[in-house]
This record gives sequence, structure tokens and C-alpha cells, in this order.
Amino acid sequence: MGFPVHGETPLKFLIYGRTGWIGGLLGSLCRAQQIPFEYGSGRLENRASLQADIAAVKPTHVFNAAGVTGRPNVDWCESHKVDTIRTNVVGTLTLADVCLHNHLLLLNYATGCIFEYDSAHPLASGIGFNEHDSPNFTASFYSKTKAMVEDLLRNYDNVCTLRVRMPISSDLSNPRNFITKITRYEKVVDIPNSMTVLDELLPISIEMAKRNLTGIWNFTNPGVVSHNEILEMYREYVDPDFTWTNFTLEEQAKVIVAPRSNNELDAGKLKKEFPQLLSIKDSLIQYVFKPNQRAQL
Repeated sequence: MGFPVHGETPLKFLIYGRTGWIGGLLGSLCRAQQIPFEYGSGRLENRASLQADIAAVKPTHVFNAAGVTGRPNVDWCESHKVDTIRTNVVGTLTLADVCLHNHLLLLNYATGCIFEYDSAHPLASGIGFNEHDSPNFTASFYSKTKAMVEDLLRNYDNVCTLRVRMPISSDLSNPRNFITKITRYEKVVDIPNSMTVLDELLPISIEMAKRNLTGIWNFTNPGVVSHNEILEMYREYVDPDFTWTNFTLEEQAKVIVAPRSNNELDAGKLKKEFPQLLSIKDSLIQYVFKPNQRAQL
């Protein structure tokens, strides 16, 4: 299907997820880039309200940063399954379908927490899951719903699915920030993972909209970083007195309801499209730790 070519039609974004972390950052980026945008007021599962938003806003692109991740974490989804389905499954599919009906590109911020290391993608092997791989992690209800929706969205040629993982930003006061989370945990497991530095990648997603890119994308920085490596950087740049305690996956399993996903995603496709994309460790230093570096005495 054909989308308006950037330059022919002035950009206008319709963003869902006004109260969310990514949705709020997207709005700030649009203001900074002077891109006209409005937040959607409709409920994702209410088709008529989405149609009304599109008729009123007349967007060139739609961004979906709405979704249920659970508070304080994904364990919430285990005891609120219908609520999770309503937003993550029914809502997301309804939005994609309404956008298709209106010949609009939908950029959907999804998750890469639908994979776990396996014999074909071993821990520390450097072999990451690519965009064609089928999810192999459905041990949490949150991940199960996300994997189902990703598979169904493959059939919509107007959707750009961005697999976000363990999102990080330079705002170390934000409780959703992966770094903020692990600095506040009593104990942390030490496993290498693919992660998404939002300060670098969210502007790239706006550029992806301008290029009308579709399909599935591993939306992470290339490479992996372990929890301990991040905490060591935190200690070096932010708090020299910071300490932490590790525990094993088996010990972690006793204090969480649903298992957590650990994996490496292959970011080669994104890196080819955006050659300036930094590796995860370099991105963390440039976008997160240097801006938060303590004043040198």
C-alpha cells in the first residue's frame, strides 16, 4: 500500500499513550522538532473512538505507545489477564485495523521480551534472534499476549513493529527506567541482555515514520550489556559509593510471580538502515551516564 511521501504532505502525528513514558517522550521530541502532533483521546479497544480521532486529527502517521505492562511490574498481568488482553491484544489489533482502513502507517512500540536464550542462540554467543524468528518465551502472560499480537500484526502491511527491550533513558529518576529499577532492587541477577536507549532510538523511530518503514524491527542497540556492567558504569559515573548484591535466577524465581525474558536481539537490520546507531555500551555512556556524571571535585 502507498503512504504519503514525506515532503509531499506536511507531517502530522497521532500518538496514543499520552500518560505513558514513551508517549510522553515522543510528544517532547515532536515539539523539539516542530512536528505537529496530537494525542489520541480514544480507547484502543473502541473502534468508533479511534475513527473519531483520525477524522478530527487527520494524521499522516499514527504511533502506538499505549499498552499494559503492569504496575509495579509485569507480575500484575498474571492476575489481570482480561485487562491485559483488552489493551495489548484487542486494542492493538483494532488500532492496526483502523489505520489500515484509513491508509495510515502505524508505528507500534512492541517488546523484544518474547525470546529467551536457547541452544540456537546461546548466552554470550553473540548470536541474536532476528526479525524472522518466532517467539520462544511465553512464560509470562504479558509476553504471551505480546507474542500473539506480533504474529498477527505480520499480516498488516501498514504496521511497523518496534521490539523494545529493557528501555533506558537519561532520566535516572524515572521509576520505569531499567537502570533506576536495578539500582533500587535489593538483589539483581547478572545476565547479558539487549536493551533500548530511548534517548538515541526514539528520534530514530520518528525518522522511520518519515521513511514509511514497515515490518518487524529489533529496536535495540547492537550488542548486549550485563546488569553488573551497567551498575559498574553507574558507580563510575554517578555514585562512587553505590553497592549491590547479586543472586541467581533460581533465587530470583522465588520472589517473582512470572519468569523474566533474557535474550540477545540481532540489531543488524536497524544498524544497516541507520549506520550511526551506537552499540549498547557506547550509547549508555554517551546518552545516559555522561549527562548524569557527577561533578568532578
